[in-house]
Amino acid sequence: MNNQEAGLLGENLAAKLIEEKGYKILERNYRFGKGEIDIIAKTENVLVFIEVKTRTNLEYGPPELAVTKSKQSQIRRIAQAYLNENNTDCESRLDVIAILLKKDQPEYINHIENAF
Repeated sequence: MNNQEAGLLGENLAAKLIEEKGYKILERNYRFGKGEIDIIAKTENVLVFIEVKTRTNLEYGPPELAVTKSKQSQIRRIAQAYLNENNTDCESRLDVIAILLKKDQPEYINHIENAF
């Protein structure tokens, strides 16, 4: 499985997870400028911007660590653009869903609410 296939599989697993938790997905792969937010969803009255990080091994550490300060800044900027574009004035938060897909092992999924 290449990185693109793993990323798509991870995003699909993340979407399934949050739908099972009762979230309503509003957007997938929302693009603004040169960046993107993987999933934008709503739960109760909270708009949730979700970054999905998928890895197939731990060679570069767990997937959670791939959301660097630079990536966090980019996600904040894109989230703000979404809020402005949609005239949305509700509570929002930034989550990370980390997924590890190791061969011959069950997938590891960690949903971190208010990650940064």
